[in-house]
Amino acid sequence: MASFTKRRVLEPRRDESKESESGEESEESSGESDEEMHEEVQVDFEAHTISDNDYNGIKKLLQQLFLKASINTAELAGIIIQQNHVGSVIRQAEILDESGDEADEDDVFGFISVLNLTERKGTESVEQIKELVLSQCDTHHQSAAEQLDKILNDNSKPVSFLISERFINVPPQISLPLHKQLQAELIDAQRTNKPCGKSHYYLMISKTCVEVGKKNKPQQKGKQKEELMFANAEEEFFYEQAIMKFSYSVAEESDSCLTGRWSFGDIPMKPLRTVMLIPADRINAVMDKLEEYLAI
Repeated sequence: MASFTKRRVLEPRRDESKESESGEESEESSGESDEEMHEEVQVDFEAHTISDNDYNGIKKLLQQLFLKASINTAELAGIIIQQNHVGSVIRQAEILDESGDEADEDDVFGFISVLNLTERKGTESVEQIKELVLSQCDTHHQSAAEQLDKILNDNSKPVSFLISERFINVPPQISLPLHKQLQAELIDAQRTNKPCGKSHYYLMISKTCVEVGKKNKPQQKGKQKEELMFANAEEEFFYEQAIMKFSYSVAEESDSCLTGRWSFGDIPMKPLRTVMLIPADRINAVMDKLEEYLAI
């Protein structure tokens, strides 16, 4: 698969060794900090076929998504690796570290995959995912709970869980080739009768956040979209095409090491998970939006 080259801006770092005893930074330190904040570093990311070596990285990213929810992430990571005819992992392109050795090629910066919940009915992690979204729907979007339950248990219209996870510093532009490749793989899987080939709906759970103090009311169309901020920016396009969507708070479960720093400027943010159900026939519309806004 092709490699994707993006730039990221370094955050200013505080160097205590360059501060005076009074705690004030010297002019030299302050100047260096300003320069560093605007420094651009070229980072190459490559997409690869999922392999056994990616188990720990995928599991860690699944834990970033599910936090303390009762989901067997070990089993889920194993299934994703087992069905590696669909999906990709993101790794940094091969570079030399300061010692002259190659960087760890097994570091996973993100991945994308699909898990057909209908095909894998009865699998522990699949049933746990269904139980999680149904219980949260019953709490936060009760009027849709019965409908969602019927959809998840209708074997004639398969539902697939679309998972796209990455670390917060990986740019959203990488999602376009990943999603395009995934859709091509799903078409091929359907043609060759491999698992994950056919889906009537896609279920997604997105990392989102909302300004503290704002009320989260998913039932009121047009309001939540203005309030929600997506950790993976491109997932807003999936949100627009979803026929069912609701959010629930994970503020008491969040680990800043896994979820990133949920604040923008001086505005505190409350971390959420947003569940979306998207008809498969609307994916092309999502892809068009991705192409329009994220094409490199």
